[in-house]
Parts: sequence; C-alpha cells; structure tokens
Amino acid sequence: MENGRVRIVDIAEELGVSTATVSNVIHGKTKKISDETVQRVQALLEKRQYIPSMAGILLAQNNSRIIGVVVNDHEKYEAHTLEDAFISSSLNHLSAQIEKAGYFMMVKVTREWNEIIQFASMWNMEGLVVIGFCESDYKKLRNAMRIPFVVYDGYFEDPGRICNLAIDNYDGGFQVGSCFRRLGHQMTLCISDNATCMDLERYQGFHDAMKGAGRQEAQQDLLLVPMLQKERRIFYQEHLEMLRGYTAIFAVSDYYALDLIRFFQEEGIRVPEEISVAGFDDTPLCEKMYPRLTSVKQNGQKRAELAIHILEKLKKGKGEGETIVLPVTLVERQSTGMLHK
Repeated sequence: MENGRVRIVDIAEELGVSTATVSNVIHGKTKKISDETVQRVQALLEKRQYIPSMAGILLAQNNSRIIGVVVNDHEKYEAHTLEDAFISSSLNHLSAQIEKAGYFMMVKVTREWNEIIQFASMWNMEGLVVIGFCESDYKKLRNAMRIPFVVYDGYFEDPGRICNLAIDNYDGGFQVGSCFRRLGHQMTLCISDNATCMDLERYQGFHDAMKGAGRQEAQQDLLLVPMLQKERRIFYQEHLEMLRGYTAIFAVSDYYALDLIRFFQEEGIRVPEEISVAGFDDTPLCEKMYPRLTSVKQNGQKRAELAIHILEKLKKGKGEGETIVLPVTLVERQSTGMLHK
C-alpha cells in the first residue's frame, strides 16, 4: 500500500489470489472465476474502499462509449473558450445527441493538435468531434490517429480522408446582403478579424448580394478588426466617424455583432434607427439582448445528429472523406430596419 492508496496487489495478497483475478473482477471479466471468489474479491474491495483507475477500466474494455469533443483554445476567446455562445450552443446540441445515442461526452480545450491524440487514447474513445483547428492540424491528426473523428467547420482545399460538417457560409452572407438591399441600404460594411476561409466566404456572399443593389464596387466594405476586445474597442473609437458613414453593418459572427451594438449604445448611436446590424450563427444571445439581433441561423441539432451518425459509419469503415454542407436561414429581428432617408 503506497500513500494510503489500496492497490490491486494488496487485495490479491490479502485474499491469496492472483493480481489477474482481482483485475478481472474489477473489469467485469468473471466468466472463468468462481462465484465465491468473485464475492470475496468484491467484498474486500468495498471494505478497503478501493478506487479503480477509470482510465484503466476503459482501456481494458472493448467499448468505452465515450465521444470526445475538442475545441481549439484560440486567442480570440481570451481564455473563455467554453463561454463563447457558438461553442456552448454546439456543446449543448452534441451533449443531447451523444447521450441519445448511448454514449458519454468528454470535453477538452487545447491549442495543440498532438494533445488530442493523448486525450483520445487515454480514455479509449470511440470517436471525436474537433472544432476550430486549421487544415494542417486536421491532416496531421488524421495521419497520426486511428480513432475516427469528425470536423466542424473545416476549410479544406483537399479534405482527403477527413469528414467535414460545414455550413453554407456564402449563402448566409448573401442572405444578409439581400436583406440589407430590401431594406434600402447601400452604404454597408462587413467586419471580420480575418479575410480567409469561412469568414471570406461570408463576406463574398454579402458583397455579391450588395453588388446587385446597383452601386459601384464598394470601398472599405470589408473592415478587419482586432480579435481582442480591449484592442477592438480602441479601434472602434479611432474609426467612429467612418463607422457612422454606413447605414448597415454585417458582422461575420454574433460575438462581433453584439459587441458592436454595445459599443454603439455606449456612444449614443441608435440601432437600427441610425445603423442596422446583423450577425452570423444565431446563438441564444441573439434573443437576450436589446435590440434582438438579426442573424444567420444554422441547425446545431442537425449537425450534432450528423456528427454521431458519421462517427458510427466510420467505426464500420465507411464514410471517410465525406463532406456535408448544411443550409442556413436568415432570422430577421429588431437590430435591422428600413433605411431612414
């Protein structure tokens, strides 16, 4: 006995049986062990308050019934990754579908792709859902790990064997642009922290819809803003007069849209009377803030259902390289309105 912790060898020595016998009882492998021995081992385990290693139990089983969800701890979350509305909403839907399918969910936040392998192997996981990493990380993970996984919102030039559950980012942006056009807006802006991957697709859809408004090629209709909130507020202050020159702004995420509305409110700028604002993702916060946010809705429940379905296929050796693009729908609320001329 080390540091007061009861070990398998301690139980085995006290009962005069092998450590293999005690281990088999702990892991439920009792077909070749007499009922009397099983009862003796179980009684002493309880009496000595033996605490098994959960990892050891799961590794000894063929099926752990665990699905892991790994989220990239990106700097933009500022150490509050799981508090992000899109991440928390995704986890909520995944939790419901994973439990419905008879599995357990474990969550990990990390910036290192190689930690995912250790996490999955340690708990003998049956599958993973991975969110927020880049194409090179996903490909290294695919080549280094046998455990099947599904990607949320991956952006690939060549997905190869990787299964990706994406949404129609271009159409989402196009729907926002079409909405602004219908409401009479021509001086519009898109804000993002980058001009690549899915954010670029959202902007391109938005831009193409606005081109149909009959205006010339827009100037400064994509504004790159800092990721960190404190720096972003300073940036908005420095560009306040420029922002006032637009009548409608599309933020490529609800997080940036809601943050922008708060900034406008602090500056006495009325939304939507002076500037309309729309976001992307339709997270629960859209309904909780005033004015309620117009946003592009994606079906989180459907994506979670598909994630579990594809993992089941992958376990059977099917579905590698599958890419599914889910449709999106614009939900119009109080943060957008007709242009007041």
